[in-house]
Amino acid sequence: MFDIISFGSAVVDVFAGTDIPEKKKCIAYPVGSKILIKDLKFDIGGGGTNTAVAFSRLGLKTGFIGKIGDDKQGQEILNLLKKEKIKFLGKIESRANSGYSIILDSREKNRTILTYKGINNEFRFSELNLRKIKTRWLYLSSLLGESFKTQKKLAGILHKKGVKIAYNPSEYIIRKYRKKKLSEILKLCDVLILNKDEAKLLVLEKDLLKGLRNLGAKIVVITDKNKLISCFDGEKKYYLKPHKIKVVERTGAGDAFASGFVAGQVAEKNIMESLKLGLSESESVIKYFGAKNKLLRLKLR
Repeated sequence: MFDIISFGSAVVDVFAGTDIPEKKKCIAYPVGSKILIKDLKFDIGGGGTNTAVAFSRLGLKTGFIGKIGDDKQGQEILNLLKKEKIKFLGKIESRANSGYSIILDSREKNRTILTYKGINNEFRFSELNLRKIKTRWLYLSSLLGESFKTQKKLAGILHKKGVKIAYNPSEYIIRKYRKKKLSEILKLCDVLILNKDEAKLLVLEKDLLKGLRNLGAKIVVITDKNKLISCFDGEKKYYLKPHKIKVVERTGAGDAFASGFVAGQVAEKNIMESLKLGLSESESVIKYFGAKNKLLRLKLR
């Protein structure tokens, strides 16, 4: 029995630091120019592997569901999962390409991500081995296409068995499927975590927390970069202010916070303790390059 299974994307991340300044919230590259890269780093990323590693390092028995190719990148992803003591419950597709992301960092330490999803979004429900999927919690990060349909169907099946569901949908998922298609998952959620921009895409209410909770989730959490974190469980609202720290790179901060909060809930901590754990995870990650390099190592169970 797993404490938690993370179902999401797996990619190889390439970090390209150009020191280009932002202009009007854009990182602009002149057409026809050749720009020197100050720094180049490689890592394994994707919401599925980022959160799975976080859960495992916090002492939870963790599984990962995702689809990868039988290429070099796929092998690197499998090596990481093995190293982090995460059980691979996904599918390896022959003659297919694994996911790949290029992270373009600005001088202000923000980033734009170019993502090639590869085989990530092609996970069919028939490819799951349901006999191996025995868990207390299921964590879902953003996937499109067949993989989204599989997530939705699996969440419904496991919810009926008493498994708790956590979901962290991204902006592109919300823009593509909107509230109507997401509603089947949202109403199953024990925990729903979004940033403020994503929340505004889902609900029009002035009170975002109440608006999101009305969609069905039991606990709703909204992050806002370095501003106040808010949470609502239907009875009480909670708030937590991030610390002032030096940011090196923000990739993976959202996954780190979400996995920290959910891990706290898996370990039966109260909401404020879970919020603080999520914040500790995200603040640890953004002080270094890479979405996982400085995830916390604790034993919650």
